[in-house]
Amino acid sequence: MFKGLHRFSIAVVTALVALSLVAGCSTKPAPKDEPKTTPPAAAKAVEKEAPALAALVKEGKLPKLEERLPKEPLVVKAEKVGVYGGNWRMGLRGRSDTAVYTRIIAYEYLVRFDPEWKSVIPNLATKWEMSADAKSWTFTLREGVKWSDGKPFTADDIVFFMEQVAASKDIYPVPPGWLVVGGKLPKVTKVDNYKVKFDFDQPYGMFLQTAAQVDKWVHAPAHYLKQWLNTPENKQRIDDEIKKLGLKDFKALWELKSSAWDNPELPTVHAWVVKVPLGAGTKVSFERNPYYWKVDTEGKQLPYIDTVSNDIFEDTNAIVLKALNGEIDMQDRHINTLQNKSIFFDGQAKGNFRIYDWVSTPSNTMGIHLNLTHENLELRKVFGDKNFRIALSHAIDRKKIIDTIFVSQGEPNQVAPVKGSVYYDEQFAKQYTEFDVAKANQMLDQILPKKDSAGFRLLPSGKRLQVNLEIANGVQAYFVDVAEMVKKNWAAVGVEMLVKPEDRTLFYDRKKANQHDAGVWVGSGGLDVVQSPRNYYPDSDEAIYGTAWYYWLNSGGKQGVEPPADVKKQHDLIQQMKATGDAAKQEQFMREVLKIAKDNFWVIGIGTPVKGFGIVKNDMQNVPKAMTDAWVFPSPGPYNPAAFFFKK
Repeated sequence: MFKGLHRFSIAVVTALVALSLVAGCSTKPAPKDEPKTTPPAAAKAVEKEAPALAALVKEGKLPKLEERLPKEPLVVKAEKVGVYGGNWRMGLRGRSDTAVYTRIIAYEYLVRFDPEWKSVIPNLATKWEMSADAKSWTFTLREGVKWSDGKPFTADDIVFFMEQVAASKDIYPVPPGWLVVGGKLPKVTKVDNYKVKFDFDQPYGMFLQTAAQVDKWVHAPAHYLKQWLNTPENKQRIDDEIKKLGLKDFKALWELKSSAWDNPELPTVHAWVVKVPLGAGTKVSFERNPYYWKVDTEGKQLPYIDTVSNDIFEDTNAIVLKALNGEIDMQDRHINTLQNKSIFFDGQAKGNFRIYDWVSTPSNTMGIHLNLTHENLELRKVFGDKNFRIALSHAIDRKKIIDTIFVSQGEPNQVAPVKGSVYYDEQFAKQYTEFDVAKANQMLDQILPKKDSAGFRLLPSGKRLQVNLEIANGVQAYFVDVAEMVKKNWAAVGVEMLVKPEDRTLFYDRKKANQHDAGVWVGSGGLDVVQSPRNYYPDSDEAIYGTAWYYWLNSGGKQGVEPPADVKKQHDLIQQMKATGDAAKQEQFMREVLKIAKDNFWVIGIGTPVKGFGIVKNDMQNVPKAMTDAWVFPSPGPYNPAAFFFKK
């Protein structure tokens, strides 16, 4: 299934786009990806839908199946044809652990990646066309798709998102970067009810593959969300709702109303819709969408599984115990540490589960990001000194960390493309990884020579240098343990670091407000270099080292902090790369971006990533034996969770 995956690059993913650029015609996948005929409809509807839905149809509370499905449902091919029923149980690490829904439930965009991550295939759009100059893209929508409340999903919803949401300064102070080319959002036009056209000022040859990545629109039903736009006619309603819910402002209200896991009233196009939302208790639950628009090869409406439920835990160990007791049906998130693998291996029989491989694509187990745009200008100057970062890197005993935390798996490495990527550069990957306390001290003595009575270095102002390293709870269980070891390493060279775990929501709020000293995250961009370049260039506010640079670049200099010339050059290169449909030129531009990242050494890495795992109950079917994971390829979403099922 994964043959060729490690050679995955922009050249592979955009082959489809490049073909279209040459031909100037519709880009369509092989017939196997998009059936040309509607699945059999001769059988009785009750045999083609979940029993609970069939009962509602019989009672007159729900339209017949053929009236709920689109003209041509998307046919999902899975290993086995499944049966209806069951509840998929998982565990959440706190109330901010919402990425699990993005991965399992919400991967429903106009287009998507195929399970082998080799090409872009239809989803809510059945076909697309790119103009010869790559400035215009036209998508044909799947006719008859409905939102979960039965209202039609049409081109009006796409236009609404682009004109009323993405362009709204109240909602997006900085417009979504993936939609911006040449500093502008595209003009979007409704051609007819099921056709929508995007016109960019400049060529955007990478638009198709970008649209297949995670978190890319179509979650904005116009008929529902228009009542919550910040307009004069909605003012009284909005003010009343903010007061009623005890919220801070309009932005907080919009985030609540537009969230598919916080708002049960929000119509979606997902396989499951939220029933008990986040914040309502210690459990979040979803139920099947009666208007879901996908079927299996026998014409049976998906999803097979009735409900999805997540218990909320503050302690990861509680999720592990649940899993070992057979009370988790499928999960990898939070429990798949190396220390736990042997425990789960030994517990398979008792817990009635099996282990699947989780092939990760990051560049590093953990990246340490000093805030190079710090509000405190004294700290900004120190953190922005490349030699300061190099010194801190040499002070880290990576071998000891790898032996202790990662059970001797992996090797010292920086945040850089990994082996198997066409962008792998051994010098980039290994620079400054030598553990050398003497060299670190020598370099730091040139930057901050004065120390206090405790041996910690002083800033030019006379204050002790103190680095608060913020860590979002629920991302990786080992983050705090690694950080504590780095803390001791840095103390040995006179740099005081405080490890500060915190709620994920608070972590994001502080990062977006540019209030952090430093933060950590998994090093994206190991194999998915082009698709997730955040550690090499601030392409989003996920670039913890340069969030304010991103805001400046994408607001035309109206917000954030002006970046140095090298970051501006990277920005220009990225825009040129996005514009072209020529795979060779795309690779050339990306190599130049990486060279700048290598020379500037934005992020400090720890070690090469190790292969993960997950567990799944033995009676849960159609779950692959191995899944590849990257944020832009949000497993298990691309593997069609709606087709997972429980044996009777």
